[in-house]
Amino acid sequence: MTVYQQLSEVKDDKYKDFQAKLVPNISPDTILGVKTPEMRRIAKEVFDSKDRDAFLNDLPHKYYEENLVHFFVISMIKDFDECIAAVEKFLPYVDCWPVSDQASPKSFKKNTDKLLPYIKKWMKSKHVYTARFGIRMLMNEYLGDNFKPEYPELVTKVKGDDYYIKMMIAWYFATALAKNYDECIGFIENRRLDDWVHIKAIQKAIESFRVTEEHKEYLRSLKGV
Repeated sequence: MTVYQQLSEVKDDKYKDFQAKLVPNISPDTILGVKTPEMRRIAKEVFDSKDRDAFLNDLPHKYYEENLVHFFVISMIKDFDECIAAVEKFLPYVDCWPVSDQASPKSFKKNTDKLLPYIKKWMKSKHVYTARFGIRMLMNEYLGDNFKPEYPELVTKVKGDDYYIKMMIAWYFATALAKNYDECIGFIENRRLDDWVHIKAIQKAIESFRVTEEHKEYLRSLKGV
């Protein structure tokens, strides 16, 4: 049974309508309407099957959910080099934010030194969702204990008017304010971000339960700087 056939068995038309509203930049005709737990279950079956490589090599996929299953499968590859090769092959085909955002390869956490050059390359990409994925990986793996001051500087160099890039930059800085406040508040104080991103980063930080009330109050004062 193909991945498409497996997905078709568990599709839900009402959920399809809901998903189509969340991902307005792709055609509703490419959305089947399958919930994430079902896609993860299918991805696990694909990963353990003899058909895994054939599925990963069968690009481009037609359906949104096939792309999600694809990235879920990649995320389970334990060998870093194999995983990176699969990610790099797939990123040009990523066409929306959920596919870019839902997968987090397990092998990345144990190989942050080897990962960083790839992240820097992805963030320079003109392809929106490759750059978005790069920023998200920098956020996931290099805040907290792995933080260095050069990392948010890299994010400020990502430019573009695309909504999904700007939102990812804002998400990065909101998370940085939660995890590395002292090192990152200067980017807000000194107005290092575009106006829209500046305001959105503050908004998302204020909404976060990980940011202290004291810090939230100060951030509110910086909204109109």
